[in-house]
Amino acid sequence: MTAPGRRTGPRVIGDISMSVDGFVTCPDPGPDRGLGRGGEPLHAWAIDSTHDVDRNVLARSSAASGAVVMGRRLFDIIDSSHGWNDEMGYGADQAATPPFFVVTRSPPARVRLDLDFTFVDTPAEAIERARTASGEQDVVVMGGAMVLRSCLDEGLLDELRLHVAPILLGGGTPLFDAVDRRELGQREVVVSPHATHLTYQLR
Repeated sequence: MTAPGRRTGPRVIGDISMSVDGFVTCPDPGPDRGLGRGGEPLHAWAIDSTHDVDRNVLARSSAASGAVVMGRRLFDIIDSSHGWNDEMGYGADQAATPPFFVVTRSPPARVRLDLDFTFVDTPAEAIERARTASGEQDVVVMGGAMVLRSCLDEGLLDELRLHVAPILLGGGTPLFDAVDRRELGQREVVVSPHATHLTYQLR
């Protein structure tokens, strides 16, 4: 029996890296500098780390991702000439290839990457399409901040995973900017020298 208010089928998980002071990029992010000026430490746990904790978090998450949701700004970054490639893509060096659903009302004229991208109008539609495409695996909302906040406020997430880098940026793109009050259930905390990996259940 399903508990009241619980969805059946794939879990929908918000998964994003951030600084201790709550930013997911430094100032001035763009296609040639996705994390802004000096934002590389945010993703060091995924790209540069050889620590077992980080590698296990990355491998487990990548393997469980049946479909991925992202915003248009993030798509523009990863599809740029400075973005993903065959060696470095979704899941960093895992370069996993689940179907991707991009939230935008203005689809691009062309796509550089040879991956499965579908362009949809709203976060809710993206989640619905991703749940259908994911089979029994997880649907992951990877960002950016605006899309993840929308999914959180609309009650579309079952779980929130934050990878908190040990750095104070002092500015950039805030993740929790004017979000609604919401209580979370703490499920897991694992720590490496590069990040504290936090998993919360949405109530």
